[in-house]
Amino acid sequence: MDADAHTVIAHIRQGDGKIQSLDEHQQGTALLAETFAHPLRSAEWIRAAALLHDCGKADSLFQGYIRRENAMDDSAYDEGRVNHSTAGARLAVDYYGPCAGRILAYLIAGHHAGLADYYATETGCGSLQHRLEEGKDNVARIRSYTDALSHALPPLTRPPSFLTGRPDDYHLWIRLLYSCLVDADFLDTEAFMQPDKPAMRMGYLPLAELGIIFDAYMEEKARTAPKTAVNAIRQEILATCRLAAKQAPGLYTLTVPTGGGKTLSGMAFALDHAAYHKKRRIIYVIPYTSIIEQTANTLMKIFGETNVVEHHSNMEPEKETQRSRLASENWDAPVIVTTNVQFFESLYAAKSSRCRKLHNIADSVVILDEAQLLPPDLLTPCVAVMNQLVRNYGVTMVLSTATQPALPGLGTPTEIIPPGMNLYGRLKRTDIRMPTDIHAALDWPSLAGQLQQHDCVLCIVNSRRDCHELHRIMPADTIHLSGLMCGAHRSHVIANIKQALERKQPIRVISTQLVESGVDIDFPVVYRALAGLDSIAQAAGRCNREGRLNDDGKLGEVHVIVPPRPAPPGLLRKGEDTMKELHAGDMDPQQPESYRRYFELFYAKVNNTGLQFKDWLVKNVNPTLAFQFRTAAANFKLIAETQQPVIVRYGESDSLIARLRLAGPSRDLMRQLQRYTVNLPTRVAARLTADGLLEELSDGIFVQTMPGAYRKDIGFDVFKESLPEADLIL
Repeated sequence: MDADAHTVIAHIRQGDGKIQSLDEHQQGTALLAETFAHPLRSAEWIRAAALLHDCGKADSLFQGYIRRENAMDDSAYDEGRVNHSTAGARLAVDYYGPCAGRILAYLIAGHHAGLADYYATETGCGSLQHRLEEGKDNVARIRSYTDALSHALPPLTRPPSFLTGRPDDYHLWIRLLYSCLVDADFLDTEAFMQPDKPAMRMGYLPLAELGIIFDAYMEEKARTAPKTAVNAIRQEILATCRLAAKQAPGLYTLTVPTGGGKTLSGMAFALDHAAYHKKRRIIYVIPYTSIIEQTANTLMKIFGETNVVEHHSNMEPEKETQRSRLASENWDAPVIVTTNVQFFESLYAAKSSRCRKLHNIADSVVILDEAQLLPPDLLTPCVAVMNQLVRNYGVTMVLSTATQPALPGLGTPTEIIPPGMNLYGRLKRTDIRMPTDIHAALDWPSLAGQLQQHDCVLCIVNSRRDCHELHRIMPADTIHLSGLMCGAHRSHVIANIKQALERKQPIRVISTQLVESGVDIDFPVVYRALAGLDSIAQAAGRCNREGRLNDDGKLGEVHVIVPPRPAPPGLLRKGEDTMKELHAGDMDPQQPESYRRYFELFYAKVNNTGLQFKDWLVKNVNPTLAFQFRTAAANFKLIAETQQPVIVRYGESDSLIARLRLAGPSRDLMRQLQRYTVNLPTRVAARLTADGLLEELSDGIFVQTMPGAYRKDIGFDVFKESLPEADLIL
């Protein structure tokens, strides 16, 4: 399209100077957004928002600017003299009134800047209240355009019926609508400005075809697997999951002992359920970045790398492609593997980049792996959003774990595995031996002596300091494993441990609890420092994992010991205290009913489960629709921001650090350096910097300076000399 003096321009393409008119962009965005909003039953709401979102660009100041520059980043201009988002937000309130209009105003005002707080707090002039007032003058300057536009705006009646009587549910609905608008706006702009990009977002196999590939893989796996009792039970679990897949969409639990094959059985349920109920994608949510790669690699091996998208902070750049990067922006792929942090923080986010993907969660199957690891201090908002996804947006949620928690406030789930299968009895591979006196601590030398009586043993302790102290008094060939070792170092050590176990070589390992989830190692004997029942059960999952001892009529040994010092204050300490309370009664740590009792007692000890989010997102729904979106997002952090990533000198990191020093940070370089980082408490990092062991190369980027501070046996030696103790767990 060529511009004349009367054309209202939305974008001018660099290179050939082609013009996209404002009407073309608004209509294109509306068509996409309506498609995205179909599972939300809110097509007319999102159409209205899309038709209004950029109308501020009709301002003569904006038109003059874009014609002069012949190209622009409109999000940058939005911070200038004419805020085009504010004009559309004000027009929404003028046209639709204070209720419906205000809902649309959140979407429109935030489509670049992010969802706003209604009332000014730290956000100041960014509050919706302020921006609506500001928008009055902006609307006046585009009156001729808006008079014509008003004839195209759809009538709005009421919000969807599923919100009736549910003020708690409004904030997620608005955030999902916002997701539809942001993604549609971005994609329509991208299709015009970069016509080659849309093709890169296509080409994924549909879930139905992936199901066929999965079935063939599982048939071959069953055909070639050893004919053991454990593998026979795994086949039963698989068949049970497939049978349950035809049940109605909703909330499910999949409770399978460690080593029962729940990852692949859960995926079988998800694929069959998606095919039967026409779900759009499968989202596999995993608690730790340190264990996500194993699951992602398994699924990529089955489906091919091009059909599985990993989305997490530790993604290695060499595994990324242009298409996978694009898919991670909006999760428009059949299989997504992500983390608790990415999943739940996005559901409470305010930034457009974090919210953009949310509409693609609707009508999906979500597998929440190791559900017991949801942070108790955010349990209320996590459970609330899970309930809403299931109740309102067609999501089937599967809580998959060996230690099923009793999550307070969660809807009533359907357990996939019937009690009659008696999995915990039939798959019993270990004998968990609790201490006779739960209050009698064992000193480190005594524990070291016990460990040395075993040629092959794993001992899991509660903190990095405990791991350091116990390892220090063990024989020199003992392996140390903790979060003081960077990811590349840990991967190397774990690979060596697995190799030694396969060769049946003697090996002793002292580890923090990072080894308890997703690390498939198999020791005949495991020691576990007293902790929560879920931690003890996970430790037991590293013992006789494949049931090889059962073939000789034996069980693996899991010894729970009381360490010299209690677990660090916080959730680990509450878990330890809960176990002491349970141990006083008649408690079998290997029976699933014990888990429910444990979690009931444990959650009762948690002082704050995140109830304050209701003050920000629910309290003022009626009658003012005043949400504090940005405040809630700033406070919803699954990982406390008290940790400082530090780049250490290990393996190939020296050359990467040299590049960083020479050229400064870049996206790809920082992604490569993720594998060479260790998280330290900010106070410890500050002390190490003052002592000259760390250097701040760039704003917030700390690098190890003294080569001797990082050791090949234990990682970063923060306990050397008089350095302060790191009150860390992993």
